[in-house]
Amino acid sequence: MIKVLIAEDQAMVRGALAALIGLEQDFDVVAQVENGKQALDKLQNLDVDVVVTDIEMPEMSGIELAEQLARKNISAKVVVVTTFGRAGYVKRAMTCGVQGFLLKDAPSEKLIAALKKVMSGQKVIDAELAIAALDDLDPLSDKERKALKLAEEGKSTADIAKLLFLSEGTVRNYLSEAISKLNATNRVDAARIARQKGWL
Repeated sequence: MIKVLIAEDQAMVRGALAALIGLEQDFDVVAQVENGKQALDKLQNLDVDVVVTDIEMPEMSGIELAEQLARKNISAKVVVVTTFGRAGYVKRAMTCGVQGFLLKDAPSEKLIAALKKVMSGQKVIDAELAIAALDDLDPLSDKERKALKLAEEGKSTADIAKLLFLSEGTVRNYLSEAISKLNATNRVDAARIARQKGWL
């Protein structure tokens, strides 16, 4: 029996995914949570074979969850099912070891087939997204991305410096680098562009 955890912040979608996967004889949905942080907490004590996760969720995104699983050597495979087919997301997801990336408007049988393929050791990525990801290179460094994300939340340079344990000058450098790389007018504009591309 393949044990599945579902992380999805929209209750109706979460319920639909659980019902759909639960119809399959080989699968057992052992947990449903509404964000990446809850998923990570569950996965510390629960034996799960595959995590089906959205990307954009409160507290911790699906990609951040995948990064944490890799860091903590938790062996559950990760399949992203999202509305957001942004090339930057695909690239980041693959970099941190996500095995599957599907769009929510894919037919339901495609999800089940993808889960079976992932469990047999294959990777499954929506073909159009894979091609777009190859063409769209993320210019941001990890530190620039973190600073930009906090700036997007409305944090001041001083706040960002405290949260990232950096000097204010360093934070200003990261933000100005990000603004320059994205041809943005300011930090808010840079965050907007990066968010649209799926780089945040």
